Amino acid sequence: MVARNSDLEGAVNAIRSVEQQFNQWYQYPVVFLNDKPWDQSFIDALTRTASGKVHFEVIDSNMWGFPDWMDQREAKRKMDAQEASGLIMFYDHPALQKYRWYWRVDPDVHFTCAIPYDPFIEMEKHNKKYGYTIALWERGKTVPSLFRKVSDWKKAHKVRNTPLWKAMIDPSYAPWPIRRFLSLLRNRDAAGDLWNMCHFWSNFEIADMNFFRSPEYREFFAFLDADGGFYFERWGDAPVHSLAATLFLSPSELHHFSDFGYVHPPFQYCPVVDKDPGKPIPYLKDLTSEEWGQRFKTIGCRCDFDPRIKVIDPTCMNTINRALL
Repeated sequence: MVARNSDLEGAVNAIRSVEQQFNQWYQYPVVFLNDKPWDQSFIDALTRTASGKVHFEVIDSNMWGFPDWMDQREAKRKMDAQEASGLIMFYDHPALQKYRWYWRVDPDVHFTCAIPYDPFIEMEKHNKKYGYTIALWERGKTVPSLFRKVSDWKKAHKVRNTPLWKAMIDPSYAPWPIRRFLSLLRNRDAAGDLWNMCHFWSNFEIADMNFFRSPEYREFFAFLDADGGFYFERWGDAPVHSLAATLFLSPSELHHFSDFGYVHPPFQYCPVVDKDPGKPIPYLKDLTSEEWGQRFKTIGCRCDFDPRIKVIDPTCMNTINRALL
């Protein structure tokens, strides 16, 4: 978990939820990362909450701060205006070097169903590299140039189209002269095709860090880091991880944890289990309380739906999941 000392209550609540639904039976270690030294009150509270070993680490400034070549005053002004948060290469932190797999947990998240199996073992057993619960739309104004630069990099490096990449694209059927003008608009590639803005919500992800440590991902990330969009726009780890997965992973290497009930305010994902794996996820907000009860009886684990929190629109999840079949 990347957190600050001020996140004490949210961190306790999140780890307590993980423990209740999963980790009390597995005692996996928990690593906390902060760009400042940890308060003793934070250390004491989280040590009491977690069942496994707990590590409190500090992020070095070279993983968190501004590059030397950058106009730091202007970058800080841009980031403050967009309320951007820091992005770090967490997989390179010394405290994580001995680990291959990670499960990201953010403060204030909540798991609403029991997790009766070890997702790390299942991911490795089935050769999965990246797992998610929620896919949704990115806000286009936060990443206006990201997709164009990624698509140009993809073309320059002769990276082939994958089913996942195609799932992220709304192709343009306009004549070529018009496409030239379309390509000038944000979130479009040189051919005028539009990124549909779908991406994995990275506040939950279970992944193989060898993917992020691979030469192709490092080269890709170095290109983006040198561009400066993390600072001058609001490129975050969610769209970057998502686009990287579409570039470098096959559909069989992704997994949707459709049986994990998950809340990250203001949204929640509710498990959907269906005998037909090709059937789209319904928009569960439309279910009656009686239908909720009937659906949860089919899931096979304890679930605690919170009617006060908005259920995520399944459009992006259905779009991506069709590419995984």
